[in-house]
Amino acid sequence: MAEAPEEAVKETAAGGAEVDVEELENEGDIAADYIEGLLDIADFDGDIDMDVEGDRAMVSVVGATLDELIGEKGEVLEALQELTRLAVHRATGERSRLMLDIGGFRDSRRKTLTKLGAEAANEVKKTGEVKPLNPMTPFERKVVHDAIAAAGLRSESEGEEPNRYVVVHPAD
Repeated sequence: MAEAPEEAVKETAAGGAEVDVEELENEGDIAADYIEGLLDIADFDGDIDMDVEGDRAMVSVVGATLDELIGEKGEVLEALQELTRLAVHRATGERSRLMLDIGGFRDSRRKTLTKLGAEAANEVKKTGEVKPLNPMTPFERKVVHDAIAAAGLRSESEGEEPNRYVVVHPAD
């Protein structure tokens, strides 16, 4: 008698969608190998951590002398993330939502942007006027949108990349 194939580990993400944790761990492993190869080529030291948060794989590079891999405003990090997503796509055939962090940059940026979103929401609550913010990357806009929603207001992204920005609207 043949054994039944093992069921993939499924969990429910915050939005209610099922997440295949094993698939996300595989994405993280592919991404970690890719980033490790890049670090070796560039002769950078760094340790790689892989995790699954919600519905995406998270790969973090920690260590000294990583500023060159982040860039002045995170632009190098954004480019490396896209390259890593392409490497995962090439290996799996599936689009990846993988998040790459280097030297804790995204975590630090997330805290700053959450504060920015909350402050913008408070200002709009006081003035009742629409408030546009400065252009941001997709990651940054998502964090700000979440902070504004948590404050009970509505926001939208407007404009075209790379000048796309968040607009905060007063409560209806």
